[in-house]
Amino acid sequence: MNKSLILVVEDDASVRNLITTTLKANGYRYQTAANGEMAVSDAASYNPDIVLLDLGLPDMDGMEVIRKIRSWSNMPIIVISARSEDQDKIGALDEGADDYLTKPFSVEELLARIRVAQRRLMLAGQHVSENSSVFENGELRIDYAAGIAWMQGEELHLTPIEYKLLCLLSKNVGKVLTHNYITECIWGSSWENDVASLRVYMATLRKKLEAKGGKNHSYIQTQIGVGYRMVK
Repeated sequence: MNKSLILVVEDDASVRNLITTTLKANGYRYQTAANGEMAVSDAASYNPDIVLLDLGLPDMDGMEVIRKIRSWSNMPIIVISARSEDQDKIGALDEGADDYLTKPFSVEELLARIRVAQRRLMLAGQHVSENSSVFENGELRIDYAAGIAWMQGEELHLTPIEYKLLCLLSKNVGKVLTHNYITECIWGSSWENDVASLRVYMATLRKKLEAKGGKNHSYIQTQIGVGYRMVK
């Protein structure tokens, strides 16, 4: 079973190694970033399930990293910081962090916080669980088992690629999917030509949704320079 992909943002090599060793020992996949600029870039490129974020980064404050990620994604962010004052915790949570862990920390507590974040992700995605083959969002309805989608009760005549894109977005409703992530899922690669093709397919998919009555609600939002998400 593939576990969550976790982005570890930490400039202290010893702490970063402790975290990644713990994650690896417990079957998690991970990506590391040593500064804020890398953190924001990797969050967009790798679309992690959870971010572990140190606030004391060399190039920008971790609060700014939270703000930047929150401008386009709701991915869970767990702050891990030596700052133990209540105002620091409240500030991080107000900016959009989901949890706050103070250094020094035990690996058992870290793993427990990650499991809590995973449960939140699971609950958020229950409406498209594997036990249900039908997805409904406003006037949009998709029967995954039958391979058919409808808008306001009228069948959408989609190409195979358009249908794959619609399903991918619907299974991650509310979550921004980056260009690279989408092209890897659809074409198995993320060349510049693939991203250009993606824009074309997204445009035709939008037109078909609007032609069947979806013009009153923007189901697919473009996050400029990042990717796309389906609005709940």
